[in-house]
Amino acid sequence: MAGKIEARLKELGIELPVASAPAANYVPFAITGNQVFVAGQVPFWNGELTSIGRLGDGYTVQDGQKAARTCALNIIAQLKEACGGDLDRVKRIVKLGCFVNCTADFTQHPAVANGASDLMVEIFGDAGRHARFAVGVNVLPLGVAVEIDAVAEIA
Repeated sequence: MAGKIEARLKELGIELPVASAPAANYVPFAITGNQVFVAGQVPFWNGELTSIGRLGDGYTVQDGQKAARTCALNIIAQLKEACGGDLDRVKRIVKLGCFVNCTADFTQHPAVANGASDLMVEIFGDAGRHARFAVGVNVLPLGVAVEIDAVAEIA
């Protein structure tokens, strides 16, 4: 029988991507005690890079939110791996860190990060409410629009 979170994903019509392998010398997540630290996730969808662009330079806030949502789906896929396939072990999304590839005059980083934050609450309910930062940077790996890392508490 599917767990509560898997049932919620199905109810919402949300499919998780395949958890991607690291692109360099790091691990996709590290578990210490009851916390999982998920490495920065970029908008990959089952091995295909999406959302290449810069906010404020032809990329809209809505484009950024879509990229952030894809990053969040990748975070959840990594959490599923960390939890041995059981997302019901996720007790809380503790923190998200959102990096936005943007022009110097772009100031809507929090709105972009909401693409990930809203999804976490949609899927995990109150356990998805988290602390967060959203900052602008002048470039991200592979030219992606957004990169997000996470900390979660697990059982």
